[in-house]
Amino acid sequence: MTETVTQIEDAYPTRSVDRPNVIDRPDPTVWGSGREGPLDSATVRHYNDNGYLTIDQLVTPAELQEMKDELERLSEDPVVRADERTIVEPASQGVRSIFEIHNTSEVFKKIAHDPRVVNRARQLLGSDVYIHQSRVNFKPGFEGKEFSWHSDFETWHAEDGMPRTRAVSISISLTRNYSFNGPLMIMPGSHTKFVQCVGKTPEDNYKQSLQMQGPGTPDKKTLEGFADKYGIDVLEGEAGGAIMFDSNCMHASNSNITPFARSNVFIVYNSVENACGEPFAAPKARPEFAGSRDFTPAGQ
Repeated sequence: MTETVTQIEDAYPTRSVDRPNVIDRPDPTVWGSGREGPLDSATVRHYNDNGYLTIDQLVTPAELQEMKDELERLSEDPVVRADERTIVEPASQGVRSIFEIHNTSEVFKKIAHDPRVVNRARQLLGSDVYIHQSRVNFKPGFEGKEFSWHSDFETWHAEDGMPRTRAVSISISLTRNYSFNGPLMIMPGSHTKFVQCVGKTPEDNYKQSLQMQGPGTPDKKTLEGFADKYGIDVLEGEAGGAIMFDSNCMHASNSNITPFARSNVFIVYNSVENACGEPFAAPKARPEFAGSRDFTPAGQ
């Protein structure tokens, strides 16, 4: 179900200000009920307060192995490597990310529409959800590159036209996340504030930002203030576990210079009531693989 959405009022102005600014988030974090869904009330409260939740074991060992085998197949396929949806590191020529995997791989399509995932997203967002973006991320041993501090929603709002912060991401670990091999780091509570970033969005900015983000990156002074106020949680965990986090969480991951690779499946669920329209701060919307315009509910 692809449709055109009429542009609405901009509740999160960004990339149009002279200096960085922090505003209160006008939207709730949890749109649904903590009592109706697979998540218990204590977990929903933790998500509401901190902006994320953890799932110790989401998939079975057999499912995990199937996804790891598929990850290896994709990374070695020359057709996949040559596709625009595959992001390659400029220096090492190693694969960094492969986008839209829920449409190109039956293995990852299955987990993207799995009730164990979709029903959690529905509970948090209080509606049916659709897949705004999906990808697999590679952070190989010795040379895996970092992801700088950012809020995903700032980019999805500015460049994809996502109106409100009514989206949630899930990162499913395909390898163990140690504290030292570049795991996800989140500033708990940072999701309650929105950072208005400076700098206009260049034409086709996605070609550079998917490798290393420029416009939309918070300034160092704001990040220092956030770190002092919120602290930083380093999210370790076993392969087969998962992390769900709010679209506006300030998060990052370090480079991986250890011998221990880190890979994950990353899926973004947006409320069908929050479908994207025209970009709020970009010349045109990013390609479909980066921000989907297919608002068909997931899991159906």
